[in-house]
Amino acid sequence: MFNALNENPNWSAFRERAMGQAGTRVRAWRDWVVENDPIYAAVRKPGPPEKIAAAIALIVITAVVLFLIFFDWNMLRGPIGRWASAKYDRQIELNGDLDVNLFSWEPRAQIRDLRIGGPDWAREKDTLKIDDIQASVRLRSLFAGRVEMPLVAIARPEVVLISTEDGRKSWVLDPDKLDTGEGLKLPPINRLIIRDGRVSLDEQNRDIKLEATVNAREGSDGDAGFHLDGQGTINGTPMTLMVRGGPFINIRRDRPYAFRGEVTGVGSKLVANGSITRPFDLGHFNATLSLQGRDLADIYLLTGITTPNTPPYRIEGALTRSNAKFTLNDFTGRIGSSDVSGDLTVDKVGDRRRVDAVINSRLLDIDDLMTVLGGKPQVTSGGNTVLTSGRPGRLLPDAPLNVERLRVMDGSLKFRAERVKRNNLDVRKVSADAVLKDGVLDLNPVAFTFNRGELNGTAKINATRDVPYSAIDFRLRGYPLESIIPARNGAPTVTGSTLGRAKLEGPGKSVHDFAANSKGSISVIVPHGRMRAAFAELLGINASAGLFRLLGGDTSTSEIRCAVADFAVSGGVARTRTFVIDTTPVLAQGSGTIDLNTETMNLKIDGETKEARLIRLWSPITVSGLLTAPKVGVEAGPAVAQVGLGAALAALVSPLVALLPFVDPGLAEDANCGALISGAR
Repeated sequence: MFNALNENPNWSAFRERAMGQAGTRVRAWRDWVVENDPIYAAVRKPGPPEKIAAAIALIVITAVVLFLIFFDWNMLRGPIGRWASAKYDRQIELNGDLDVNLFSWEPRAQIRDLRIGGPDWAREKDTLKIDDIQASVRLRSLFAGRVEMPLVAIARPEVVLISTEDGRKSWVLDPDKLDTGEGLKLPPINRLIIRDGRVSLDEQNRDIKLEATVNAREGSDGDAGFHLDGQGTINGTPMTLMVRGGPFINIRRDRPYAFRGEVTGVGSKLVANGSITRPFDLGHFNATLSLQGRDLADIYLLTGITTPNTPPYRIEGALTRSNAKFTLNDFTGRIGSSDVSGDLTVDKVGDRRRVDAVINSRLLDIDDLMTVLGGKPQVTSGGNTVLTSGRPGRLLPDAPLNVERLRVMDGSLKFRAERVKRNNLDVRKVSADAVLKDGVLDLNPVAFTFNRGELNGTAKINATRDVPYSAIDFRLRGYPLESIIPARNGAPTVTGSTLGRAKLEGPGKSVHDFAANSKGSISVIVPHGRMRAAFAELLGINASAGLFRLLGGDTSTSEIRCAVADFAVSGGVARTRTFVIDTTPVLAQGSGTIDLNTETMNLKIDGETKEARLIRLWSPITVSGLLTAPKVGVEAGPAVAQVGLGAALAALVSPLVALLPFVDPGLAEDANCGALISGAR
């Protein structure tokens, strides 16, 4: 090949000078080594000492090689077992033959009858027993600082996994080592064979008992590939487990390994289809996850993640694991009759699990949300959720809060509902932010936006005690009375905006228990509005005017100057401090109690007309009975008047039954409204 530099005389001269200088330095170094280095001299012209040393070295090497070839490796079974037993504080034995072949590019070892005992508390059950295990390692990779195993073959392994309620795990050899939750990581294995394996799981914290078989076979028939099949119980109900994967043949670290897993139990089903990004590194995988079941709270028993009670659900999303962090991205689905979407992250922070979620709903059924409070949901054939308290004839749910589940993890939640299905309360939007930290659940803020008005507040549940202690503080602004009190003869009975506040605290395992033991204040104010004149007259027991207007279909209205209902709550009993309804024709004052434990009321309203009338009945109005079905009557007087009064006044007391908010400053001036509003600030 032609090289222009060779034709350049200057380049030729430069090359000769450079090479000449380098050659001179090399020759000078060589001459120095020959004259001064004893090792070079001994090798070049070995004397008797050097010859003797070389012979001894050759003999030693030959002896070591012959020793390793003919050595009975079974002699090391006892020392290895005693060393491992002392290190891990459990009995470890190599009872069968130990065979090692070191003279190969893929050194191999075989152990028969290996036993690893369990810890002292594990009821004398061995953690692992293997009839036969063979393993080889690639020597060239080992010299490069990597561990690669061409073959691992295991025959009839028996694994017993026991986890106690206090968190001890029989399979953890070093109990003092922090569990990072990063998952099992094994070196790359080109071929993995498992024959007739058995796994037994006893997780006492979640009451899981499972017996499973495991096989990893080569071949092309239906039995080839990885098969894990388990059956057992979870919380006393049947449970099944199934995992499938392809044969472990020519597995490479850069080639994802596909799998399918399915778990069913406690009315729930989890299905995952995905791949392990780097085979045998279970800390990294991607999968499509689908979940469905009767109650999302049951997921705790399968996953250890605390979730609230819900109606039947169906959710699907993209699940990714990166060491201890699980992410469910862009999940979609339905809970009850509400759609949901969002993102969820589960991570291990220190020794605690942390769950962070952002959940959105485009169209929410308000009863689905109220299930969180312990209501009993039922989904109708039309796809709507119907909520009950779980106790016939009662308002307050009595489903207990599982405080233990709130203690096992931390987390946060952001929930937004863009629209709400048509409901009796006219709720249009819902938002809530929640933080769970060290057993304390803080909901701040919680907001309900109505067609007119809004309800905002906070709630805190301290679950660090055996009986949780809760506190709520909610304010109602601008809620229309006509949304609560039904119309009569096509015309509104009462119109106006309601202000209110409820501030309560107390112990209780359920909403009902909390209310039955609470203390604080409940107040409702209507600073201005209009009332059917017939009802205003009846408040003052003005029978001649009120009944005439009511029966005659009179739709004229009277002004509500101020209406106030203020209660002091102690021991779950709300006692009136101020109860005033001031209208143009009548001033009514009331007194009595509402028992939140029995959910009953006993109120008495005395009315006084502001104008002289032909007939006036001075008997007080009584409101008594269950909150869900109050009875309205007159304490004494003609029976003929009681029937009409009861029917007419039932609508008037509905605000006291339907609302439990507290005071927000308003506009009322008379009948003690101003004083009550000022006190509520």
